[in-house]
Amino acid sequence: MSRYTGPKFKLSRRLGISLSGTGKELKRPFPPGQHGPNQRKKMSGYGIQLAEKQKLRHMYGLNEKQFRNLFDKAAKIKGISGENFMILLESRLDNLVYRLGLSNSRAGARQLVAHGHVTVNGKKVDIASYTVSTGDVIGLRERSRSLKTIKEAIEGRHHIPNYLEFNDQAMEGKFIRLPERAELSQDIDEKQIVEFYSR
Repeated sequence: MSRYTGPKFKLSRRLGISLSGTGKELKRPFPPGQHGPNQRKKMSGYGIQLAEKQKLRHMYGLNEKQFRNLFDKAAKIKGISGENFMILLESRLDNLVYRLGLSNSRAGARQLVAHGHVTVNGKKVDIASYTVSTGDVIGLRERSRSLKTIKEAIEGRHHIPNYLEFNDQAMEGKFIRLPERAELSQDIDEKQIVEFYSR
């Protein structure tokens, strides 16, 4: 299944979660379409599990195969599978570029990485799914630091998570530790995703 490229606001309203992180999509808190406000359909257990899986998958912008492969990797790590899975998602390079405020969206961050603007420990990395390790430094190539989109994103940045630190002068950030579950999205019930893939 390929990556979703349709209207993001409609998708956010259908899933009941802000995929952009701004919350603008949820001004009308019901699914899109003519019958959206009147839908009172009770979801089955499977439907709830599928909805949670789709929320998280679309939040990070992965296709189904990537998502499943990462879940399988998380299941092999010692500890709670659901939490390990969310930490692996959060450790992706495109996500950390977004969290550092170098882009306004994960899709934009993925494009920055794919176009070769981002470095890890001083070396160019153009793989969006690259797993960043604790202690790694994420920066920008010299010629990329003056890009208008990056400057605008940094100026409009509101918050950097506690597991990251950013040096404004060097325009680089450091992944200082793995995030804790409490620091990640509270809109996701990862236990439902574990149950979905454990069927």
